[in-house]
Amino acid sequence: MENRKVGFIGLGNMGGRMARRLVAAGIQVTGFDTQRAAVERAGALSASSLAQLVEASPLIMLSLPDSKAVESVISGENGVLTYCQPGQTVVDLSTAAASSTRRLYGLLAAKGVHYIDAGISGGAAAAEKGTLTLMVGGDGAAIESIAWAFDPIASKVVVMGGSGAGHTTKLLNNFLNAVSLAATAEVMVAGKKAGLDMHRLLEVFNSSSGVNFATLNRFPHIVEGDYLEGGLTGKLMTKDLVLYTDLLHELGIASLNSAGPLASFGLATALGYGDAISNRVVDAIGDISGGVRLHTPD
Repeated sequence: MENRKVGFIGLGNMGGRMARRLVAAGIQVTGFDTQRAAVERAGALSASSLAQLVEASPLIMLSLPDSKAVESVISGENGVLTYCQPGQTVVDLSTAAASSTRRLYGLLAAKGVHYIDAGISGGAAAAEKGTLTLMVGGDGAAIESIAWAFDPIASKVVVMGGSGAGHTTKLLNNFLNAVSLAATAEVMVAGKKAGLDMHRLLEVFNSSSGVNFATLNRFPHIVEGDYLEGGLTGKLMTKDLVLYTDLLHELGIASLNSAGPLASFGLATALGYGDAISNRVVDAIGDISGGVRLHTPD
């Protein structure tokens, strides 16, 4: 375990769970977060400043809300770039724009620091169990050298290519997640209003061509009144969708299917569900469809 020290920046919903997994694996974790209590909950050592964390950590991991926050922490005033040293590695576990990732890669490379983008999938439950899927971009040798830090948090690590490839893959995956969640929410509300049994409807979907992650893993809980709170919020889902449409614009790809989920999660935020888990989109659609709820308490 020699030199296996991690500085973790951003110990919120996902970062805190990943940091706890690292601590449980016997890795020394130093944390830095705007909410000091989050560092304590993760069981990490608390850095008094970003400078202290960077100077004490051969490997630095970030889990932040968006590219703006990542850029501020890395290239902003008194950011990681100010204090990092040649030979260090920075891993960005956030959902971020690949164009921003590649720019930061260049800035850090100029100082002899490796920058790896590692999109994550699996949600809070997988983060808690250490069974996330990681989609990774960056230098292959640098990625291989930190496999020990991925082992406690992920059951699957796929190297997608050079800098930005991990974050690009993450946006593509999140778009499909958003489509399936919004579409399934819509048809479940329709089924409820048509008088269909929710459990039987899911049974049909899950043995038919309509099966998807939402029908398999989300709605069996939602129809019982459990929204799986603690996962990706509606506002963050919308942020990811905007990043996806920006990516397609950069690539010159027509985005013909983004309007539906953007409208669905935008509606959820407008109706007050933005800070709740994105699964609440089903209640937003239910609200404008006559007050439909999939679960009716006895």
